[in-house]
Amino acid sequence: MENNIALKEARFNRWINIISIAIPVVVALLFGIRIPDVEPLGFLPPIYASINGLTALLLLAALWAIRSRRQELHRRLMTTCIVLSLLFLVMYVAYHMTSDSTPYGGTGAIRYLYYTILVSHIVLSIAVIPLVLRTYTKAYLKDFRGHRKLARITFPIWLYVAVTGVVVYLMIAPYYTY
Repeated sequence: MENNIALKEARFNRWINIISIAIPVVVALLFGIRIPDVEPLGFLPPIYASINGLTALLLLAALWAIRSRRQELHRRLMTTCIVLSLLFLVMYVAYHMTSDSTPYGGTGAIRYLYYTILVSHIVLSIAVIPLVLRTYTKAYLKDFRGHRKLARITFPIWLYVAVTGVVVYLMIAPYYTY
């Protein structure tokens, strides 16, 4: 039985590795592509920032649910967070394929703070992909001990990425040109 679970997890991990490499590479490639003759999707940044905010709130709700021993609610909330993250990614790419990047206009110390938050957000948003997928897989395979152990690492990183996504948006929003 345990060997069967390890075999299934190894199969999942191969796909997780592929997905974890493919997503950042595809996003980086798509950043260089502009769809010609398409109206810029300038309305998307506040929507996908809101999705980040909602994800952060649902992550906290999922933590409360599991600590309250409400496993089914926890599972549904975490699945919703994954779906929201995918929705964010699609909107983020669509925006950047139709709109020029907005340069940050702040100066002085706030500029350094913005770029520190932005870079940490980007790096951790890439790192969290395999963590989320592996954590979810362990729960799916009913390896709850492994799930809990990995979730202690995944949760704070995912929460940081969700919250800093909102912070980055709020800091750059005054410089958007619509």
